[in-house]
Amino acid sequence: MARKLFGTDGIRGRTNAGVMTAATAMKVGQAAGRHFVRGGHRHRVVIGKDTRLSGYMMESALVAGFTSVGIDVIMTGPLPTPAIALLTREMRADLGVMISASHNPFADNGIKLFGPDGFKLSDAAEAEIERLMESDIPLVPAEKIGRARRIDDARGRYIHAVKDSVSSEIRFDGLKVVVDCANGAAYQVAPSAIWELGAEVVALGVTPNGININDGVGSTAIAALQAKVVEEGADIGIALDGDADRLIVVDEKGRAVDGDQIMALIAGRMQDRGSLKGGGIVATVMSNLGLERYLAGRGLDLVRAKVGDRYVLEAMKAGGYNVGGEQSGHMILLDHATTGDGTVAALRVLASLVRSGKPASELLHVFDPVPQLLKNVRYESGQPLENAQVKAAIAEAESQLAGKGRLVIRASGTEPLIRVMAEGDDKTQVEQVVDTICEAVRAAV
Repeated sequence: MARKLFGTDGIRGRTNAGVMTAATAMKVGQAAGRHFVRGGHRHRVVIGKDTRLSGYMMESALVAGFTSVGIDVIMTGPLPTPAIALLTREMRADLGVMISASHNPFADNGIKLFGPDGFKLSDAAEAEIERLMESDIPLVPAEKIGRARRIDDARGRYIHAVKDSVSSEIRFDGLKVVVDCANGAAYQVAPSAIWELGAEVVALGVTPNGININDGVGSTAIAALQAKVVEEGADIGIALDGDADRLIVVDEKGRAVDGDQIMALIAGRMQDRGSLKGGGIVATVMSNLGLERYLAGRGLDLVRAKVGDRYVLEAMKAGGYNVGGEQSGHMILLDHATTGDGTVAALRVLASLVRSGKPASELLHVFDPVPQLLKNVRYESGQPLENAQVKAAIAEAESQLAGKGRLVIRASGTEPLIRVMAEGDDKTQVEQVVDTICEAVRAAV
C-alpha cells in the first residue's frame, strides 16, 4: 500500500490546514497505538515536541488518541528529535512520537514516529498505520483508558547521553563557542551540554515564543551566527535546526561548513582510530563529488542513498556502516544515536578541534568541493517532472554533463518544490544547466 500522509520524514504540513490538524493527530495516535499493541503488558508512548505554538494542540490531540486506545503517555516537553528516540528506547516504551516540522517555518508542524528500538518506522509500518487511520478503530472500555503524565528529568537524561558520546578525558576549556539553537527544541540542552564540558558558550536562538522557530536563526539561516562568531572572536559556531537533528558549522572566520565536510572530518578521524565500520560512509545523491573523491583517496567508499535521513539509515544498517548523513547537516553516528543528532555531531567536531589544536578554518576544510549548484522551483499542483519539455531539458543536461559531472532532479518529500542540482568541474556549465532546467520547470507549472 502506497503512503498518502507520510513523506520522507513523517507527516508534515501547515497546521489547521490540509492534513496537519488536531483531528489527524488524534487519529494518528489511535492508529499508531493500535498498531503497537502487542502482548499483555501495559503499553506506553513517549511524546516530545519542538517549540511551535501548534505543538500544544498537536500534543493534546495525540494524547487523546493514544489514551483512547489504552496507551499510557509520557510527555517530555520541548526536546530534540534524537532525545525522543533515545528516551523511547531507554524507557522501554512501545513507540515514540516527535511533534516537529524540523527546519520549516513555525506555521508548519509534523509528526515523526519511532519504534521501540528508537529507529524511525519503515515505509511498510507507516503504510499500515495509514490503513488503520482509514478504518473504524475500536476504543477501549472506560476502565482501560490510558494515563498521561509529564516527566521532569528528560533534559538531564539527554544531556548526560550526548556528553557520553565524547571521550571522558575531553574537555572544551579555552574554547569560545557560539551556539545557535534556532529558537527550537535544543534551546536548553545544547548550550548546557557544551558549557558543562568546559566551553565558554555564547547562545543564539534560545528565546522561543512559539512563532520564531527557524526565523532568521538556525542551520538554514546562518547569517546571524556568522556575524556573531566574528564579532565575539569565537573559535567556532554551531547551528542546529528546529528539532536539532542537523548541524551546520561556522569557522572562526565566519565561513560556513556543510554536512559533507563534517562527515569527511568525522570519518577520517574515526578511520585513523580504527573505529570506522563498513569501510566507508553513507550519504545521499546530493553530497558533493569532492567528498566522494576525498574518501576514495583514503580507500573508503561513499554509498549514496535517496535524500532523507531514513534512507541513509537504512543503507547504513544494511551495509554495517556507523557514519552517515546529508549535506544539509543530518549526521547519524550509529555508535551513539539511532537518528540524526546535531548536538552529538557538534560535540565530535569540538572534540576534534581540541585534539588537533588547529583553528576551525583549517581543521574543517577537509576537501575541495566540486562546483555545485542547487535551485528550487515551487509549484502548486501537478507533476512537473512528467512534462515533455522538462524531460527534454533534463536529457540534454545529462548529455552535456556526461563524464564531467552529475545531475540530480527530484521532488521534495517535505515541501511542494522541485529541486534541481548539478555539479561538475566547469562552474559555468553547471550554472547554465541548472538555469535551463529551472526555466523549463517554471514554464511547465
